Amino acid sequence: MNEFLLSARNLKKSYALGKRTLEVLRGVSVDVARGDFLALRGSSGAGKSTLLHLMGGLDTPNAGEILFSGKDLTKFSERKLTAFRNRSVGFVFQAYHLLPELTALENVCLPGRVARLASGEVEKHARHLLDRVGLGQRLDHKPYELSGGEQQRVAIARALINEPILLLADEPTGNLDSHTGTEIMDLLKTIRDERQMTLVIATHDSKVAASAPRVIELVDGLVA
Repeated sequence: MNEFLLSARNLKKSYALGKRTLEVLRGVSVDVARGDFLALRGSSGAGKSTLLHLMGGLDTPNAGEILFSGKDLTKFSERKLTAFRNRSVGFVFQAYHLLPELTALENVCLPGRVARLASGEVEKHARHLLDRVGLGQRLDHKPYELSGGEQQRVAIARALINEPILLLADEPTGNLDSHTGTEIMDLLKTIRDERQMTLVIATHDSKVAASAPRVIELVDGLVA
């Protein structure tokens, strides 16, 4: 068995902008061990979010390979990638991405519904997760009724609903004040320890990155 949960090899990613090409990743290689806590640090445009999205199958590279438990994600069909994202990876984003018309409970349940898990078990698990992130009394509140920190807690609970192997967090404190951001990072670290999960965060904040035992710096699409 591959000792790494995830291995990225010589990843290249570029985007066409009119007549010019923007090179975001220019040959990045990263290994992530099972149970690792890794921070991808870099300024805006360094390529950290792009790398995170490639790791989670949200995007595909122009070149290179991404091995997850020894299987190359770049060879997956779109259908297989969708199933991979739903069942193996939990995503936490800077902008939360909660559906405004759904309650906190309904937002957390959503990935479980997509996976066609038993509805009663999904709701029971969602209630437990919301209680675990400190929102047991806010189940029926919609996103606009919640603070930024509370919305991010809902997003974390949603990311955990299908018991993912890998948790990816893209600027999870970017829209929060420093105190709330520290609370969110403490919560992510605690949950990661409890569940023995693999956690990768992308951040421009050196203080947030310092909370991880391992930090990789990206500069202009390369590992510094």
